[in-house]
Amino acid sequence: MERLKSEVKRRFLVSSESVRLFHGRGHCFPGLEDVLIDWFEPVVLITLYEKRDRLWLSELVDFLRTVLKGLKGVILQERFLKFSPSRILFGELPEEVDAIENGLKYRLLMNKAQNVGYFPDMALVRSVVRDQAPGKNVLNLFAYSCSFSVAAIAGNARQVVNLDMNRNALALGKLNHQINHLDLRKASFLRLELFRSFSRLKKLAPFDLIICDPPAEQGRSFCAEKHWSKLVTKLPALIQPGGELMACLSSPHLSPNDLQALFSNYCPQAQLLRTIRAGENFPEISSDKGLNVLHYQFD
Repeated sequence: MERLKSEVKRRFLVSSESVRLFHGRGHCFPGLEDVLIDWFEPVVLITLYEKRDRLWLSELVDFLRTVLKGLKGVILQERFLKFSPSRILFGELPEEVDAIENGLKYRLLMNKAQNVGYFPDMALVRSVVRDQAPGKNVLNLFAYSCSFSVAAIAGNARQVVNLDMNRNALALGKLNHQINHLDLRKASFLRLELFRSFSRLKKLAPFDLIICDPPAEQGRSFCAEKHWSKLVTKLPALIQPGGELMACLSSPHLSPNDLQALFSNYCPQAQLLRTIRAGENFPEISSDKGLNVLHYQFD
């Protein structure tokens, strides 16, 4: 617990910006591999992947109440239980809670879903997208809550096409644009299954920038080990010569080297520019684990 407390104190800043206060999943803190702590002012979200006893949780909550000025509530999500239920450990949950990142807002589904609608480890990638976006036609595949679209349009993208199968996720994505007062005429929200929609996407192509952030598994529609190769073969038909691609890898069974090999075999015209990782707030014992985003440019 003392190592956890030390990390939280080191990472907390008196700021409205959201931050990962503790990242145990990177296996850099022995005995705490099951713990994540995120600050979304005025709420803390604790995510546990293993059961912790009541005294441990009580000590942690008391510590957070002491350190985090303005704390109004502490939410616990227990990922080791079926459906990953959440419960309030302290205070109350405001009606609306937003993640704040680089001046942009992302509405959170606190206490409502396994994924709250925002992935803090993608902050550096959103920053790159925002910087790369001016004047570009952008395709956001597996868009979920459309955070990349928000970043791109805030960066003055010409147009962003968001594609996802989940109606509720796209509705949240549209809300994220509205709460940031972005021009919705620049964004479209397509509720489609990717591999059945390439003919429609070709009509909207070519794109200058494609962000591809699939889950490790999405029912029968996408399995990382099975479908990344199929996806890589289809991407060249959608992208402008000289266009760029962000390939986001989130599968525990597929390494960055595996994904690079797929691009070398099936899409040799894609040249790797760099690999983007989550940054110092998300320490990983192995660089192959955690977030790896391969940034390609197409010849």
